Amino acid sequence: MSSKLTAIDLFSGAGGFSLAANNLQINVLTAIELDKQAAETYHLNLVEKLGAQTQVFAEDINTVDIDSLMRYQGLGRGELDILLGGPPCQGFSSHRINNAGENDPRNQLLLRYFDFVEKLRPKAFLVENVPGLLWKRHESFLNRFLELAKENQYRVVSGGPLIMNAKDYGVPQNRRRAFILAVRQDIAIDHFQWPPKATHSKIGEQSFETASTIFEKPSNTVLAEFRNRLVQRFDFSETEAIRCVNALKWGKKVNEDDPCNIHMTHSAELTQLFKNTPLIGSRDESGRTLDCHKDYAGHKDVYGRIFPHTPSNTITTGCNNPSKGRFVHPWLPHGITLRHAARLQTFPDDFDFSGGTMAAARQIGNAVPVKLGEALIAAIQSLLTTSK
Repeated sequence: MSSKLTAIDLFSGAGGFSLAANNLQINVLTAIELDKQAAETYHLNLVEKLGAQTQVFAEDINTVDIDSLMRYQGLGRGELDILLGGPPCQGFSSHRINNAGENDPRNQLLLRYFDFVEKLRPKAFLVENVPGLLWKRHESFLNRFLELAKENQYRVVSGGPLIMNAKDYGVPQNRRRAFILAVRQDIAIDHFQWPPKATHSKIGEQSFETASTIFEKPSNTVLAEFRNRLVQRFDFSETEAIRCVNALKWGKKVNEDDPCNIHMTHSAELTQLFKNTPLIGSRDESGRTLDCHKDYAGHKDVYGRIFPHTPSNTITTGCNNPSKGRFVHPWLPHGITLRHAARLQTFPDDFDFSGGTMAAARQIGNAVPVKLGEALIAAIQSLLTTSK
């Protein structure tokens, strides 16, 4: 066996968790992902480009023979260090109103995850999901999962899921997700800190990374308008607005040849709508009211511009579509590009996505932000390394 820690990534998607592990020199042995386009993305970037020796299964996790997988990898029970994975979250999503999603078959995948825990007996396992996992209507799934952990001699650190925000770990995005970390009972966890100490905050030496970091620096005219809008929209004093804009960090321009340097092609009406929307503006400032919003305000972020001076709103599978959220470019009359969305998820610019625009947006929105993954996995890595 290699001296590196080993991991298996279930529901691996495009590979956000795995890329984080790879960056930490952890050997990801196997990745399993039902979405064939996401699996192609994973193979292209991690196996072909980075040379990871990962066996990528593009198949339903319910059909994977775990015993065969272990034999292929030469893995004995109890030898794997870390089991990673984020079961599909749609059944637990806050977008499912009333009791929608309560009996969603995808919820059962949380329990299927534990089949791998039982067979592999990894030293630790980490599950990622949306905060809706904690909702009352999903209590039976979550409780059964926690019971299985206890029955199989795992300690769930902190006793249950914890909500963490990606912006606390250097991701320029306000993204809250639930994480369950469990450690096998023969591994000492004395003095282990979970969640890891935040690296960024509103106060202290390192403030949150802002959405500005993924865009190139705009013209002085645009910056002047930003300052004015901060005064108008957020009641900044002129001095505060100047200080805020001057302190913003900006990114590099997206390469013209980048295959992800594409945004939705909008109708003339929508393009004009975005031209009418002021900087740091929302749809209610565009001069247009949709019929569906006359009697119901709806989701106020749709058709809104991204705020450059704060972490962005949550990147979703509709991240390239302004009708799905606050995904309009901060000053240009169109939605953000796929590369901008990928940057907000802290993927590097040389990470490409297979399957076309819609598939890429889905993969980007579903991913664990790479920097967040690094912070969480690094803490587990430190624990397991010191316990050896």
